[in-house]
Amino acid sequence: MAHIDDAKRIHLIGIGGCSMNGLALILKSQGHEVTGSDRERSQFTDALDHEGVRYSIGHTGEYIDGADLVVFSAAIKPDNPERVLAREKGIPELERSVALGQISERYAQVVAIAGCHGKTTITSMLAIIHAQAKTDATIHVGGFVDFLEGGVHVGNRELFVTEACEYVESFLTLKPTVALINNIDDDHLDYYKDIDEIVAVFERFLALLPEDGTFIACVDDVRVKALVDKSDLNIVTYGLTGGDYTASDIAFDARGNAGFTVLRRGEAIGTVQLSVPGMHNVVNALGAVAVSDHFGVSFDVQAQALHDFQNTRRRFEFYGEHNGVRVFHDYGHHPSEIRATLDAAKRVPHKTLYCVFQCNSYTRARTLFCNNVTCFTDADHVLVPDIYPGREKDTGIVHARDMVQAINEQSHNAVYIPTFEEIRLYLDEHASEGDLVVTVGSGDVYRQTRKLL
Repeated sequence: MAHIDDAKRIHLIGIGGCSMNGLALILKSQGHEVTGSDRERSQFTDALDHEGVRYSIGHTGEYIDGADLVVFSAAIKPDNPERVLAREKGIPELERSVALGQISERYAQVVAIAGCHGKTTITSMLAIIHAQAKTDATIHVGGFVDFLEGGVHVGNRELFVTEACEYVESFLTLKPTVALINNIDDDHLDYYKDIDEIVAVFERFLALLPEDGTFIACVDDVRVKALVDKSDLNIVTYGLTGGDYTASDIAFDARGNAGFTVLRRGEAIGTVQLSVPGMHNVVNALGAVAVSDHFGVSFDVQAQALHDFQNTRRRFEFYGEHNGVRVFHDYGHHPSEIRATLDAAKRVPHKTLYCVFQCNSYTRARTLFCNNVTCFTDADHVLVPDIYPGREKDTGIVHARDMVQAINEQSHNAVYIPTFEEIRLYLDEHASEGDLVVTVGSGDVYRQTRKLL
């Protein structure tokens, strides 16, 4: 297999993506000459401009000549013109997750943050904690973090903190010394056969740890707790239901943000006031505290950083106000994520709560949103547009109306409205000052949300 150690010049196809952008900046800092391409500019390409990384808009092939290695993201198919050109020229290729794994080999300590939900938030919390602790750890986040002006902080080679994604088994390329698992859920069923297969891949992930490695586990999740019960690793636990790190005296302010006391093995070590809403962020913060404590960061620094932390983009992000109606967007696309988002939304003062749910996959619609759909009960009204196709083609096996029917069997609050233009008209007619609109999904809903304003 090709290896980044053997490549002086590395070309990244899809360099404008959040993870690929981070890889590009890390590789450049470690002495590689880096070029790239993407189909359009993104919020991440500004960092490339700042660092003087050359890239083309469009897969033109202009930087392929002279490359020793091509790295491509999972979205880049074998018939991509630059991949075809690389094969013609005999240039070796690596998939993004494999390159990330090879990068992780260069660090003394590697913290991999995993879980079907919450991993971006926990990694981002750790980014601000390490920034304020001045550890100069290298941090790699799978989202845009405002204070990083991107998704990466390039630091030293002592400590590498990275988001570890379970989709298509990507995280199995990493070389972690510390692994956090926040939860295990039935997501990505377009790739995995069932939940048992997903649990099995998390077991394989834990098996990557050395004998003296540390497993940091959220024991609120029954599947994670089951891994704890049969593990011989060093174990650190956290959660609302117990563990080495837990929370007491939880209270929410007028914005839905929690304040709480952190207990370490039953003893109060201090208080945290979050600036992000929802009970799920208390759990995320406890995970960040457990990791930070493991590396000796003082609790005072942790508490201040967690107070300063703002959500990464597309995590309960405030988009604006229209006719006195506030509009938020959240990337959540699994029932567990949607439930957590609406739990956070209901704690924000409002009159009526509208949820606009765009499902981004026919497989996800069929397997997760057509039977026993209980995640929308905190919304007063659920508006469901047509399914966003994502990676799939519409075979006619499922329709947005099927999801509406399933939602209404449980909470009787959903209506099918095909387009966002029609949703805008519906809200103009029905929503009034003081109401709250939360759009959820991982398709193009984050763009479509602008139409509501």
